Amino acid sequence: MIAPRTHRAALPAVAALVVLALTGCDPDDLAAEGGAASGGANGGARSAEGFGASPLDNPDGTKPGLAPLTSDADRAAARKIIDKVATKGRGPKTGYERKKFGYAWKDGIDGIPLARNGCDTRNDLLARDGKDLEHKAGSDCIVMAMTLQDPYTGETIDWRKQQATKVQIDHVMPLSYDWQMGAARWNESKREQIANDPLNLIPVDGPANNAKRDSGPASWLPPYKPIRCSYAVRFAQVSLKYELPVTTADKQAMLAQCGG
Repeated sequence: MIAPRTHRAALPAVAALVVLALTGCDPDDLAAEGGAASGGANGGARSAEGFGASPLDNPDGTKPGLAPLTSDADRAAARKIIDKVATKGRGPKTGYERKKFGYAWKDGIDGIPLARNGCDTRNDLLARDGKDLEHKAGSDCIVMAMTLQDPYTGETIDWRKQQATKVQIDHVMPLSYDWQMGAARWNESKREQIANDPLNLIPVDGPANNAKRDSGPASWLPPYKPIRCSYAVRFAQVSLKYELPVTTADKQAMLAQCGG
């Protein structure tokens, strides 16, 4: 657990974004937040600098960003993690509602990093991944402006609160996907954990997140190709932590991104 406020300023990638409406990759969530314009996608090669930590070095999600995995050794390590993920068919979405995972960005949740520090989950994630952070006057929590090196598009996004949905916080493993793969049987406390766990949350380009909706890796991958293996690892890390399987097609797609 990161200490309250005073430690926040020491984070290496302090910055932020705020989406006042509910943000996430599920269709019901996206309807609540509306559309937005932002930087375009780039599937070509680009420097890996500035994207933050490798998922291999960030198993709890407390370090900033999502850096590409480029070496053969790292990609082999990535495949070993993905290999551990269980598979099963995707169940029905019957009964899914966003509110069954608790109200959005709740701070008071036990059992996950960054919780109970006096700042809501959304602003915690903005502070984790953003740069050149500007806070609301009199607050060291509410982010008013930041710069984000977006892992999903490879673009640098200059964000201000007035452009709220230009950046959204993605649930890497979408909540409705979680529901269909077993979270429907969980109690609300465990569903609140996966909805607010920094391991499962990344601030990203809003339009890219809108395009993802509640897709698994077989149906959607980040437009920026160098990040796709890292994205597959992060999806696997969430799956393993919460003992949620993925579909066979999704696991195959995840392995393929890392050369498997």
